[in-house]
Amino acid sequence: MKNIKRSWAEPYKMKMVELMKMTTPAQRKKAMKNAGYNTFLLKSADVYIDLLTDSGTSAMSDHQWSGMMMGDEAYAGSRNFYHLEEVVKNVYGYKYMIPTHQGRGAENILSKILIKAGDIIPGNMYFTTTRLHQELAGGKFEDIIIDEAHDPENEFPFKGNVDLNKLEKLIKKYGAKKIPYVSIATSVNMAGGQPISMKNLRELRTLTKKHRIRIIHDMTRVAENAYFIQQKEKGYEHKPVKEIVKEICSYTDGATMSAKKDALVNIGGFLAINDWDVYEEARNLVVVYEGLHTYGGLAGRDMEAMAIGIGESVSDDHIRARVGQVIYLGEKMMEYDIPIVKPIGGHGVFVDAKKFLPHIPQDNFPAQTLASEVYLDSGVRTMERGVVSAGRKANGENYYPKLELVRFTIPRRVYTQAHMDVIAESAARVYERRDKIKGMKMVYEPKYLRFFQARFEKL
Repeated sequence: MKNIKRSWAEPYKMKMVELMKMTTPAQRKKAMKNAGYNTFLLKSADVYIDLLTDSGTSAMSDHQWSGMMMGDEAYAGSRNFYHLEEVVKNVYGYKYMIPTHQGRGAENILSKILIKAGDIIPGNMYFTTTRLHQELAGGKFEDIIIDEAHDPENEFPFKGNVDLNKLEKLIKKYGAKKIPYVSIATSVNMAGGQPISMKNLRELRTLTKKHRIRIIHDMTRVAENAYFIQQKEKGYEHKPVKEIVKEICSYTDGATMSAKKDALVNIGGFLAINDWDVYEEARNLVVVYEGLHTYGGLAGRDMEAMAIGIGESVSDDHIRARVGQVIYLGEKMMEYDIPIVKPIGGHGVFVDAKKFLPHIPQDNFPAQTLASEVYLDSGVRTMERGVVSAGRKANGENYYPKLELVRFTIPRRVYTQAHMDVIAESAARVYERRDKIKGMKMVYEPKYLRFFQARFEKL
């Protein structure tokens, strides 16, 4: 009996199901062509298993749904706002909170308050909307993530760490007054869902405190990061995820939150801050861009679901199963020799399109090509995280990121292990015929965030 491996199982049971649509190869071919070979432009009705994103796609619990029925839809002073405010203080530790319709609403307000023309914003790898808001405010993002993060094969456990030497060089070059804050993401999305260690965060706090520079936390997947600290960092193996989450937040001065990820809701976010002056300005701006400071573009029922979801998100049982399902899929893909980012991240499996399709140059969009091929094979929708997502520099040149990835993003509490098997088998089938796959050319490019709406044609 000692040699029997114990499996984990989802810490929930199903009370309602949504029927899924099966499509034929001919139907998928037509749908993909109509979508300009951009998975974002597919109709959800034409998708079998949807791994486009984990943002707003999770399944809510019975407690959240019952909370929705308790929505106080008063225009001002909704009781659900005060509940959410209390939960943010208790779970994350931030002093002040302003709700927004989602994370980018918080990014917009924060950027307008803290960034002025010519400022430099260092961060542990860019995120698309975050960098764009920084640029629109007149700032420039500088990547200070450790070099290991740009190597998909490197198995360093905390590839979200900041390279403190890179940050110090920026401070010497531009001066601390030119750096309004350091932008820190927990579970770095563009690196493959890679976590930052508590040790690195503490060291960063010491350095920024010395130079009086804020740390602003992109905390959309903070619970997943906390789980990796619990599993991989010495001294945290016996601490509950909830305690680790609060410690992470304690080393930062504020945060933007897209609650559509960790907090298990379909819409919502917030800006949290410890500085009264920043909070006061944010209260003014939220009225302009989102709604009154006690609803921020959200219905009372949405704030209530968010408050409940935050509590559920830091449960050890929940986060163990959530990350466990991602790891299961990643390990299945490795069994088929599919090249993925290692170690496996928290919210999805990131396939290395450069190694999957080495004959396709970045100018012909290998990750975009691979995402479309997976859909054509099985109806599984994924998304590109490479040169298309990276966008263009101010001079019009493409950014060419070292990582050219396809993200297989797992919604929380939605799919079963059998779905993971179907996904891995589809990727394996495409891998078998990889030498015959050709790249694409872009035939339509929008001005901002082109990966959402760009259109392509096969070469």
